[in-house]
Amino acid sequence: MRRVRCESRGGPLFVEEAPLPEPGPGELLVRAEAIGVTLPAVRKITEAAEPGPLGGEIAGEVTAVGEGVTRFGTGDRVTGLCSGHGYADFAVLHEALASPVPEGVSPLDAVALVRGGLVALGALEAARPRPGEAALVTAAAGGVGHLAVQLARTRGAGRVVGAVSDPAKADFVRVLGADHVITYSDDTWGTPVDYVLDAVGGELLAPALAALAPEGRLVAYGSGGGTIQAYDLLVGAKSVIGFQMARIARGKPELYEQWCAELWRLFAAGELRPVVHGQFALEDAAKAHGEIEGRSNLGKVALIP
Repeated sequence: MRRVRCESRGGPLFVEEAPLPEPGPGELLVRAEAIGVTLPAVRKITEAAEPGPLGGEIAGEVTAVGEGVTRFGTGDRVTGLCSGHGYADFAVLHEALASPVPEGVSPLDAVALVRGGLVALGALEAARPRPGEAALVTAAAGGVGHLAVQLARTRGAGRVVGAVSDPAKADFVRVLGADHVITYSDDTWGTPVDYVLDAVGGELLAPALAALAPEGRLVAYGSGGGTIQAYDLLVGAKSVIGFQMARIARGKPELYEQWCAELWRLFAAGELRPVVHGQFALEDAAKAHGEIEGRSNLGKVALIP
């Protein structure tokens, strides 16, 4: 089979022939039909001291199962997060990180909706939203952010603000349901909001925190890092909450399945629409990474084996 690898920081990415992996206990072997490209995967190349396997979101058909697997069998269509080599014709998923794909749903829709949607929905739940509250979503045009904008609206947000890196993305975010769109470089981020769902971190933490009304909540779910001064929390009785999807998948499987069911319900009802920005062949993985690095994507970037 083919898989994409990187041997040094910064690349290059290349396709190599590799043996077909075997699923271990609790694992599924999946023939990949669509592979999601994420910012954490890109950062494995650009920031990690020693790049590891390019894992990621995949959707496809189960071709073999390991010992102890009870929820899936060969022929089942699934989507989930691969922690090993995911940029490949075949990949191994742990059963706990896999979700069934309903009949008739395309692999692209599945890979664009489930993992990004789970992160968006989990971050929203962590914010404890109340009907009528105002929400702000950073990276609002990205693979997770474009779903978070829609989910905030379905959960009854009275006002939804999208924050983006480029004003050219504003129309896209408004179509998703945002009432207002601001850019990171704006002098002010407008009328304060009750909660912020932040995927960016770093230098944006300060303005994101400043955008909160008193007693507002900021949920940080990205891998961008950053620091916050305690005094900035004290003066407005604000709070910062960290969210990581893997902890839910491994520690609260019933909640994980409940959230998956909610995403599929909203998708079937037409209330949640995943958008695929671009499709790339495995051989063009570097171009797919370039879309993420350049912040040019509107929705999900995917590889098609």
